[in-house]
Amino acid sequence: MLKRLSLIGGAALAMGLWIAQAAAPEGWILAGSKPASYDTGTDPQNSNNGKFSAYLKAKPEADGSGFGTLMQSFSAEQYRGKRVRFSAYVKSQDVKDWAGMWMRVDGTSPTGGTPPVTAFDNMQNRPIKGTQLWRQYDVVLDVDAKAAGISFGILLSGGGEVWLNSASFEVVSSSTPVTGGDLTSNAPSAPKNLELR
Repeated sequence: MLKRLSLIGGAALAMGLWIAQAAAPEGWILAGSKPASYDTGTDPQNSNNGKFSAYLKAKPEADGSGFGTLMQSFSAEQYRGKRVRFSAYVKSQDVKDWAGMWMRVDGTSPTGGTPPVTAFDNMQNRPIKGTQLWRQYDVVLDVDAKAAGISFGILLSGGGEVWLNSASFEVVSSSTPVTGGDLTSNAPSAPKNLELR
């Protein structure tokens, strides 16, 4: 995923200089409500824990009316009925609106339409803003017994740039607190206040 800097002169090449590559790392995609307003790629200049980082950077036209995300999705089959944690180190620079790691658990759709979201957290209640040094963040959710898919990533709304490093995904014990809501159990069991009082 890295590209050697092509400079005139053998000395520069011999030094093994590296530059960021503007393409999503393998297995990840650039998505969101306005992905064309964001760039992503790998960035060896901003390493942490001895590892290269991925970046998500707003283009000048990013105005905060949408967001970009570096993400991936996969089957929930082997995680059904378990509690999972998406963890990573994140660094930010000049984040104007907000950024956050996120994870979503999707259920199955009986009609083949859009699957219902059964659990979700995007750190909007604890956003990353401004310029921050490397810090570890966790998103922990329960995976429904009938879940179909899991998605996670890092999102950026508005201007600025974030870096993601040392990401991990694992099953954790039930004693680990969840960071987001179980959207199935929090739903009311019946309509309320139909009299509009």
